[in-house]
Amino acid sequence: MKRRVGIVLFPGFETLDAMGPVEMLGMYPDAFDIVTVAELPGGVASAQGLKTGIDVTFADGGHYDILLVPGGPGTRQEVANPVIIDWLREKSARAEIVTSVCTGAALLAQAGVLNGKRATTNKISFKWVVSQGPTVDWVAEARWVEDGDVMTSSGVSAGMDMTLALIARLLGDKAAEDAALWAEYTWHRDKDSDPFAKAAGLV
Repeated sequence: MKRRVGIVLFPGFETLDAMGPVEMLGMYPDAFDIVTVAELPGGVASAQGLKTGIDVTFADGGHYDILLVPGGPGTRQEVANPVIIDWLREKSARAEIVTSVCTGAALLAQAGVLNGKRATTNKISFKWVVSQGPTVDWVAEARWVEDGDVMTSSGVSAGMDMTLALIARLLGDKAAEDAALWAEYTWHRDKDSDPFAKAAGLV
């Protein structure tokens, strides 16, 4: 089954949060149909200034089997944007798997998607993200966390490790290993190994 993947973009998103997972998922075009989705049409500039074209807007409707929400400094504004929060709440309820990278977890927390679930996020911004979801079981020390149909990762590069775990879950270990090999990327397969939690003073 070919799954539709919605990469949710907003002004000030972290480039690698989105494009790292896209790189990995894009290794399997027969398995994943990847589209960018945002509130408004046109292009959305990342925190690094890279402008990415938008395939569909929130108003266009449509179903997403997988959602990926990146983090970045733009999440500080978007947590107060009812348009993206309401859209995430609605689409997450129908998705097979919902994922976030870095502070993207703050948007899912605001949308109530993480209520009662285990989740993690960027360690430098951990306390701020935690404040967005008081009923979430936040895991301070984890590269990524899987709780049923929700996967959340630590900061930036951790999103690629989480995405490889997602590929392994859906397509098998070899598919994930091959993707890492083709990308010449060292896959950190232990989701509980997180030196950055210690560096941030969380453990």
